[in-house]
Amino acid sequence: MSDTAVRRQTTVRRPGGKVANRPNGKAGSNVGAHLVLGLGGLLMVAPLLYQVIMSLSTNSEVQSTPPTLWPSEIQWHNFADVFSQMNFGSALWVSIAITAIRVAGQMVLCSLAGYAFARMHFRFRGLILGVILSILMVPSQLFLIPQYQIIQNLGWLNSIAGIVAPGIFSAFGVFLMRQFFMGLPDELEDAARLDGANPFQIFWMVMLPLARNGLWALAIITILWSWNELLWPLVVASTQESAPLSVGLANLQGQHGNNYPILMAASLMAMAPILILFISMQKKVMAGVGRTGLK
Repeated sequence: MSDTAVRRQTTVRRPGGKVANRPNGKAGSNVGAHLVLGLGGLLMVAPLLYQVIMSLSTNSEVQSTPPTLWPSEIQWHNFADVFSQMNFGSALWVSIAITAIRVAGQMVLCSLAGYAFARMHFRFRGLILGVILSILMVPSQLFLIPQYQIIQNLGWLNSIAGIVAPGIFSAFGVFLMRQFFMGLPDELEDAARLDGANPFQIFWMVMLPLARNGLWALAIITILWSWNELLWPLVVASTQESAPLSVGLANLQGQHGNNYPILMAASLMAMAPILILFISMQKKVMAGVGRTGLK
């Protein structure tokens, strides 16, 4: 018998004392899983590929029946026409400013609140935490009118401050950071306290560096939410100069007709920075979410 015909076997002891032999090779063991995952990945990326094709087509080809799977002539000028249809540069700057301020605010405020609820003991801690988390059970649309009245009284309409203010703190961010701080060992905090560190020094110098994966997860979640938010900026920002990209893309949709190739091209241009950022930070995001136990 040739060597290729000999299959190595591994002895496996089953419950009840029975012994069974099974092949020790890995060839072909994951083929089915890879096929299923590959098919799922193809289905998920198919809308993005079709969006790219639409952005390079003419409007008549996009609306043709049956749909055109590939344009007869690639229309690269659709991306240049975006700048003539909307103030893309100004909207991009507003979106970047709003997202950066919200991320910085949530990383500071939510990490402080999360550490306090996870590691510090004070009266009514559970009650206060329950009140904060109850915000997650209330639809955000219910806060629209009171938030608008507050921003109007402050004189922040049509400004970056007015768009940023409601999202600079979130109950989800507090819960996320609390879960992460609860997973850190108590011995580190006790050792720092024995060395004479005060509560803020323990938080800033010991616990916060260990929570960087949670901060990365909070940052990318806040970025995605802030970049794609439409309802609140649409209500607060009524001028083109103060509108972010989400409002600018919504305004590209006409009342009687749409230029779908330009709309798809603008969507791809607005999506590109976030897509690149998520791909570069994917491992840190997965590590942070995995450590918190969230699914």
